[in-house]
Amino acid sequence: MMDVLTSTVLTVPTRGQGFVDLTDQSQSFVDRAGVGEGVLTLFCRHTSATLTTPDNADPAVRVDLATALDRLAPEDGGWTHDTEGSDDMPAHIRTMLTAVSLQVPVLNARLALGTWQAIYLIEHRRRPHRREVVLQIIGNQVMGARR
Repeated sequence: MMDVLTSTVLTVPTRGQGFVDLTDQSQSFVDRAGVGEGVLTLFCRHTSATLTTPDNADPAVRVDLATALDRLAPEDGGWTHDTEGSDDMPAHIRTMLTAVSLQVPVLNARLALGTWQAIYLIEHRRRPHRREVVLQIIGNQVMGARR
């Protein structure tokens, strides 16, 4: 086996506030790297978008998560910072409450997510954006794997 460290940047178009599934793109990156065992790190390069691994079986979970974030950081919260609009400060607060990076173990060349987990980018702004997520993997390359 050979040690592998490789990175890429995903450009993720969003449609505005909501969740974008990155699970398949993340697994494809692991496949291209040929890593059998290791760890995948994802890092969102923004102050108003984040990453999470929620329940993926029921879409109502994502609706409820968005509702909870709206309640914790509402647009009409009387925020002082509104340079880019009324959703600007709430987006920053939601970023602080969630995560800009994730680490996911890789076992047997597969993301070691739980049965119902998926990897999502959460867009906290109303309008569409193009977000960048850095993926970096370190681990042992499977013999005969193509890069």
